[in-house]
Amino acid sequence: MTDPEGATPLAAIRARIAQAAAIARRPASEITLVAVSKTRPAEAILPLIAEGQRVFGENRVQEADAKWPPLQEAHPDLQLHLIGQLQSNKAEEAVRRFDCIHSLDRRSLLSALARAMDKVGRQVPLFVQVNIGAEEQKGGCAIADLPALLTEARAAALPVIGLMCVPPAGIEPAPFFALLGKLADDHGLGERSMGMSEDFETAIMLGATHIRVGSALFGERF
Repeated sequence: MTDPEGATPLAAIRARIAQAAAIARRPASEITLVAVSKTRPAEAILPLIAEGQRVFGENRVQEADAKWPPLQEAHPDLQLHLIGQLQSNKAEEAVRRFDCIHSLDRRSLLSALARAMDKVGRQVPLFVQVNIGAEEQKGGCAIADLPALLTEARAAALPVIGLMCVPPAGIEPAPFFALLGKLADDHGLGERSMGMSEDFETAIMLGATHIRVGSALFGERF
């Protein structure tokens, strides 16, 4: 799919989202674009804010705490999503800082988030990250452990809204996206956080509700 000539990166991504949604016979409004701003300075983020982008993704609590308060003060409608791995000892900071967390993946973190939300008095929507390719080096809940983790999350009254995955690199992602969709359906979860710069159109066609796009918006890191 070609980008409209002369379009900004954000406008080009929005056009590609709309095209993929149309092919899938879905309204583009169902898809949340999370602009992955990790490691990017504020001056790189401001043009996207000026174009109307309001949802951004960060990997680390410390980086978000250092970078985002002035931006959020100037633009109170910004939403910040945590898309990276979360240490249990950072749960309270994450609940205070972020509007959504995409990386719940284990019982110890579940307990820490439950305590943090109770203490802070703030319910933050959660995605359970699934290790969809059973990769030893990658974070995420094993597929076999997902039912028990979701049962425990519901018992703790945590607001789990969907599942998240990062498919194995270098392999066709469609089967992994389809599997995540089936798992979400099987467990009555409506949201799916899947798809990045190189594969978000495939993810949209297979039911993604949140796509995490970084390099296609900001350029490659050097």
